[in-house]
Amino acid sequence: MSSRDRDPLILGRVVGDVLDNFTRTIPMRITYLNKDVNNGRELKPSEVLNQPRVEIGGDDLRTFYTLVFYTVGICCHCFRLVTDIPATTGASFGQDIVNYESPRPTMGIHRFVFVLFRQLGRQTVYAPGWRQNFSTRDFAELYNLGPPVAAVYFNCQRESGSGGRTMTR
Repeated sequence: MSSRDRDPLILGRVVGDVLDNFTRTIPMRITYLNKDVNNGRELKPSEVLNQPRVEIGGDDLRTFYTLVFYTVGICCHCFRLVTDIPATTGASFGQDIVNYESPRPTMGIHRFVFVLFRQLGRQTVYAPGWRQNFSTRDFAELYNLGPPVAAVYFNCQRESGSGGRTMTR
């Protein structure tokens, strides 16, 4: 089995469903209340109520990144968009274009994805004209972002009862 076959983004169908295959080139760490977001980890809605801490790597403060956070499912929805994040810092140093909205899955297991893109320059990415049916590919193409430089996802489902165990696509 190759490392590509064991890639959690491929196994979780993030690569394929919403992202094309890419090579991670920048480290990114996402934490909710001291819980690291790891690919496929299940977090409860009560654990993701507040905006997470986002740290990104890189080596040049003159390089800027865009962070997109959204749900993958029947109706994709953008929950946060931060642009102009300098390398070696975190999302708190960028421009909040779409403020954080905590996930509230109603039924089934939902995938919530953080995707980091390198921008062509500062102030080159703006708010999308749409939040419902958000398409990462369309967004990246619109702003000439190229492939992602990092991505991570977690699963979340309604806390009061299982709401079903079917993975939404």
